[in-house]
Amino acid sequence: MKRYHVIVIGAGPAGLSAAIEAASHGMTVGLFDENARPGGQLFKQIHKFFGSKEHKAKIRGFRIGEELLAEAEKLGVEVHLNSTVMGIYFPMNKITVSNGESTTSYSGNNIILAAGASENAIPFDGWTLPGVMGAGAAQTLMNLHGVQPGKRILMVGSGNVGLVVGFQLIQSGCQLEAIIDAAPKIGGYGVHAAKVARTGVPFLLSHTIVRAEGTESVTGAVIAQVDEYFQPIPGTERHLDVDTILIATGLTPMSKLAEMTGCDMKEMGGKVPVVDQYGMTSIEGLYAAGDVSGIEEASSAMIGGRIAALAAAAKDGYIEQNEFEKSYSDYQSSLEKLRKGMFAKENRGKTLAVTDEGLPISTNLLKHGFLDEEEITSYPGMTSRQGIHPVIECTQNIPCNPCQDACKFGCIQVGADITRLPIADVKSECKNCGMCVAACPGQAIFLVEEDCGDHMAAVTLPYEFRPLPEVGEKGYGLSRRGEEICPATVLNVRLNPVFDHTAILTIQVPKEMAMRARFYRGSRKD
Repeated sequence: MKRYHVIVIGAGPAGLSAAIEAASHGMTVGLFDENARPGGQLFKQIHKFFGSKEHKAKIRGFRIGEELLAEAEKLGVEVHLNSTVMGIYFPMNKITVSNGESTTSYSGNNIILAAGASENAIPFDGWTLPGVMGAGAAQTLMNLHGVQPGKRILMVGSGNVGLVVGFQLIQSGCQLEAIIDAAPKIGGYGVHAAKVARTGVPFLLSHTIVRAEGTESVTGAVIAQVDEYFQPIPGTERHLDVDTILIATGLTPMSKLAEMTGCDMKEMGGKVPVVDQYGMTSIEGLYAAGDVSGIEEASSAMIGGRIAALAAAAKDGYIEQNEFEKSYSDYQSSLEKLRKGMFAKENRGKTLAVTDEGLPISTNLLKHGFLDEEEITSYPGMTSRQGIHPVIECTQNIPCNPCQDACKFGCIQVGADITRLPIADVKSECKNCGMCVAACPGQAIFLVEEDCGDHMAAVTLPYEFRPLPEVGEKGYGLSRRGEEICPATVLNVRLNPVFDHTAILTIQVPKEMAMRARFYRGSRKD
């Protein structure tokens, strides 16, 4: 029986990070994953991460996965793929693994469980029809295999998964008919919702799916409004012409292996193992990290994996106590930065009325996905002046500051607290470099020249759709809610390796539309 200093179960963000941390301290590491390739959710995530530089902000998820895999290989982590861990046994510190042909046992001084989470399903009439699937499954089809999950799609769920995958569906050429949610407000980041809304996708809150139509596959969906008890209201049913229904109604920790060990468990969006500040369960030598110990973002999972491995290294004497304390303090500080703001655990389920700065939280954004033209003027990222200047439509306290790092001229300030709303400094001269526009993970920064002569204005915006418009092309400027509000001409299209596949598109619009036009659509070729 082969023995490792550390066995890691799950090669996603938390597991890879744990394996790297343990190996960096000289421990032998065996990393086991049931899939054919490591990386977990990271390789499906083509969007840019939030947080700060230490959290790999503004880097796309799949690139982070590539970096982690290269680091694990360099450190000698032994990766076992197509290997399903069937059981964990204590006090023997043993696991049994099936690779489809045989079953093998391994032992380890420490076992770190990083099995992740599974998508929740919701039952409704027709939910077993082909064409009904989880949003994560659709993301796998699109981003790993280059296959559209459908042509006309309904998204059920407005959390970050529903919003992010919804935007990626549009990028892949699908028609996203609507995003519905039984809750009365959008559950994910406002900036994610806003970039979907400005493409013209409607949000239908306080709605649920009643049934999927079709016999052999989905041919439509029937939705209805819900009452305060989340029950469909008779007479509010409506038909949507779709061929695919995606479910994004949350995740459940995959904690069965933890339950098998007999460690203490608790209820937290599903059963999860009880862990201390180092990720150790009630069984010495058994740790849990990532979504299996509570659903969070991938950035938090990566730090949690490192903390668990660091603790295992300290327990077994692979790191001096003073070095452990410093590293743990740094990791914990980094984790706490991600756990602040209006989406922090202590704020979940609450209806917050104001931001940390005392500004009103937009009810229009929470209900419809876009900001009202009048209310947006009160936020510190909104500026108006002569010449080119940044306009930052970030209005929620989320942990993110790449805009501050991207601007080398002091035009944008966030400060030490990365959940503070960004401030556009009107005293600093914008150089029109476009770095802030490309760096913003929420695609919420625009460069505006309100008067460039002849009663026209120029708006520079992030653009992540292909094919790219051509200079001189004529189309339409779209409002924050996705309405065609004015003619627009493409003035410039900038692509630079440092932008990481975010094009910087500048359009010319009528002067009075400078603060309203926030997206571009080419003329339809019927």
